[in-house]
Formats: sequence, C-alpha cells, structure tokens
Amino acid sequence: MSSTAEPAAHTPLYFLLSREVAPEEASPATVGAKAYGLLRLAQLGLPVPPGFVLGTEVCRQYFASGGKVPAEVRDLVLTGLARLEDAAGRRFGDERHPLLVSVRSGAPVSMPGMLETILNIGLCERTLHGLLRVTGNPHLTWDSYRRLARDFVEVVHGAPAERFDALLERECAREGLSSARDLDTAAWRRIAEESLEIAAACTGRPFPQDPNEQLEQAIEAVLRSWQSEKARHYRAINQIGEAPGTAVIIQAMVFGNAGSQSGAGVGFTRDPATGRRGLYLDFLFNAQGEDVVAGRHAVDHAPLLSQRLPEIGAQLRQLGERLEQDFRDVQDFEFTVENGKLFLLQTRTAQRTPWAALRIAVDLVHEGLIRPAEALARLRGVPIEGLERTRLATGAESASIASAEAAGIGVATGAIAFDPATAARRAREGRHVILVRNAIHAADIEAIAAADGILAASGGKTSHAAVVARQLNKVCLVNCAALRIDPDGGGCTLGGIRLAEGQELTLDGNDGSIYLGRIKVVRERPEAELAEVASWRRATATAG
Repeated sequence: MSSTAEPAAHTPLYFLLSREVAPEEASPATVGAKAYGLLRLAQLGLPVPPGFVLGTEVCRQYFASGGKVPAEVRDLVLTGLARLEDAAGRRFGDERHPLLVSVRSGAPVSMPGMLETILNIGLCERTLHGLLRVTGNPHLTWDSYRRLARDFVEVVHGAPAERFDALLERECAREGLSSARDLDTAAWRRIAEESLEIAAACTGRPFPQDPNEQLEQAIEAVLRSWQSEKARHYRAINQIGEAPGTAVIIQAMVFGNAGSQSGAGVGFTRDPATGRRGLYLDFLFNAQGEDVVAGRHAVDHAPLLSQRLPEIGAQLRQLGERLEQDFRDVQDFEFTVENGKLFLLQTRTAQRTPWAALRIAVDLVHEGLIRPAEALARLRGVPIEGLERTRLATGAESASIASAEAAGIGVATGAIAFDPATAARRAREGRHVILVRNAIHAADIEAIAAADGILAASGGKTSHAAVVARQLNKVCLVNCAALRIDPDGGGCTLGGIRLAEGQELTLDGNDGSIYLGRIKVVRERPEAELAEVASWRRATATAG
C-alpha cells in the first residue's frame, strides 16, 4: 500500500488531527460515537494520537455486498495512511522507523466490549528491530509482538486464546513470579516466538509478516464484529437497530507497556453507580488498554497512580473537570500513559445506573451545566418513579467471608453458578443466580443480563463487562483476591471456605462485602432528588 491516490468524492474518510476542525457531515451516525468524541477532543487540542476513520457507511457496504470490503476502501486506507505517516513522522512497514497502528471499532451508540479491537498492527520480522532501535525497549517490543499474535488469532480467526494464556502462566511459574509484568526480556522473547508458533498451529497458516495484510485483515475483522453473537445479543437487550454499523478507527499506537512510567486506564468523571462527584478510575501500570477493559487482570489501585506519577494524577483531575464542562455530562474516557506522557483514546457519555442518573441530573443542574428542562429530557425513559436501592439492614447478624471491589450498588442474593450457560438457564427457570467467574467478559452478556449478581476474581470496576453489568443495574463485585475457582469449575474457595455450585451467596454492591446465605435487607429511595424533579415538572407544567 504505497500509493497515495485520492479517494472518490463523498467517501467516508475522516482525520483525527490536533485542532483540525471536524467536517460538518461528521456525527455519531457517520463516524461512530467513539470517533466523534475523538474528533472533538482533537479539536480542543487535547492529546489524541493522530489517526483516521472509515465511516459507518463502509460497514453497511460491507454487509450489503455479502461480507466483502468495498474496492474503494483500499484507496481510502492508502490516503489515510499517508497523512497519518506525515503526522506521526514514521512510516507503516518501515524497517528503521516503523509506524504501528491500532484498529478499533466505533458504533453510533455505546456498545462496551461488544465490537473488536486489535493493537500493534504493523509489527513483523521486518519492523521488529526498527521498533527496538527507536524505542530502546526490548520488553515493549517483544511484549507487543506476542500481544499481536494472540489478538490476531482471537479476533481475526475467532480461535480461542487459552493456549496463549497458558503460555504466560507457564513462564511465570517457571520464573517463580506472580505477575507476567515482572518477566525479564529473555522470557518475553521466548513468549513472543512461541506465540507465533501457537498462532500458526491455531490457524493452519504462518502469522502474516506483511503489515498491509495485517491491516486489511484487522479492518475486516472489526467490520465483521458488528454481527457477532455478543453484539447482536447486546443490541437486542438494548433495542438497538441493526442498520447503523460500526466505523473503523485507525490510530498511531501509543504504548502503555513501555515500563514503570507507563500504563493504561479507564476513568469516569463521576461514580457511574452512585452518581457521586469525583474521578472513578482504574489503572494498570506497564500494560495496554485491553488489559484493563477485558477484565482478565487485577488492576492497580487508583491512588497508586497519583503516588507514582503525580503530574499524571493532576492532569487527570483537571481533565475530568474539562470534559464535563465541554460535554456537559458525565464522561467515560480511556487513556494511555507512555513514558510519563498522557494520551486520550476515547471519551463518551457514561453509562450509569438509574440511581446515578437521577443524582447526576440534579447535581448538574445545581452546578449550572444544564437547565432543568434538559435534565428532565435526559431522565426520560429512566425508571425513577419506583426507584429504590437495597442495603443490608442495620445489625444484620452475619460476618462477611470476603470482600471485593464494588462496581455497582444494591444487594443481591442467589445460588452460585460457575458457567454462564448454567446461570442463564437457571435464571430462565425463575431462580435467583449469582454468576461466579475468574473473570467476566463482554461475551457473557446473556448471563450478565440474567443473573442477580456477578462475582469475579479479577478485573476492575471499569472493565467492559462491569460497565455492561452496571448499565443493566446488576450487583457486580470484581477483583476478589479471596476467590479461587477449581480448574474443573466444580466448586470454589472463598475466604477459606469451600463452596459448591448451588450454595447461596449475598453480594453487597454498596461496600463490596460477601456473605454466606441470605441476609436481611432494607430498601431506600432518593427522596430529596425525586422531590426536586417533581418541582421541575410542576414548573414546566405551569410555564406551559
């Protein structure tokens, strides 16, 4: 792809370049909500990696033609790459100064974790040593290569990634380490080289060494993900139509896995479970963004970020205020820190519980960001009339057996189910279920929707699956260090207590405590906020 031919008129190509004015036709419908947010961030001069966007029309054309990428898209990509290379000062596929890119999805409406992303595209035998020379960082280079092999197999070919995960676990056991982030360069090189072998075994073909081939296949995989099973199920639950399709966002890579001054995170400008003002943040040092949102890893505590990188902590606090002022609503944003420098990868209107939606609407009116009429419009469709939440009754005589991070509110009691299919089946039979997993994934959407509560050993409160659970108003506890699930899924140990499938647990989503059996609860309503909304409605009716 060395040509820089101009695309035909009216083709859906948009650029993410600092302070460049977004074209008039750019909207969430044409470029997807993620890219539209990035266009606004770039226009504000905030630190967004340069990139370009194939609009949602490409996705519609892809499925209309029976799953074939339109011929003109090749020219669009060539044009986009040429301008991206100029902005980044590197060349895609170059041996000495290689440009690596991410290929990400972006629907017109938020669909957290339902569509696909592939990072580190462009890394191959030809560019490997160029990246090593430019960065001087062998850990970053080999780690990024093994990540690309894993993601390519999982996303492009739809093959399970368990063999890659087992490889990491084996290397950690071999070195006597509890975390893969502590592996040395020699181990990462072994892992990368063996990952290429696993990729070839899983797909029946060598891992592609042509960066252009990697990019083409990644683009097609992102388009194809619009009709994945989990995406269709999510759209059905949320009554989202089939027509819009996804955009494809191609951006210069920034590396959160570059060392101790790097990492990846997700933040909400307010607590999306309670509506409380203040940053709600997950961060993982020396990691890439998928490590945080996929829910496979325990995350670092947010205060650790401000302790180790105080300037980044201060920037994030300022950013939270800036985003709310500019977007006039609570934002959910993704970011990467590369060698102490902050980059923004997404901002979108945050999904929230009905309880949080009410409190946020009232608070934003008090803060002067929106007027009561707009607050009422935002609350349309939110079931606030019967709104209540549960909490444990004062003096409930039971000691918790373990604790975790709360990613929602309320209390849930149900019988343990270790398998998503079992959880969904038992819920259909009318039973109350607690889904207990090592990690919850966005692909578990049917079980998340069916269960009363979710408990996971790993993951953070901002992972895609936790966001979905919160949106569905489910009690969700993550990062439970005291949970050990048997390899065969037949039972678990929780706080040193052996539990079998079918035993009852109570999850307190308000403070993260976990109890055996059923605990007495009380219900409460947000009376002050409901009264204020009622006064807005009276004022509106009088004015009308």
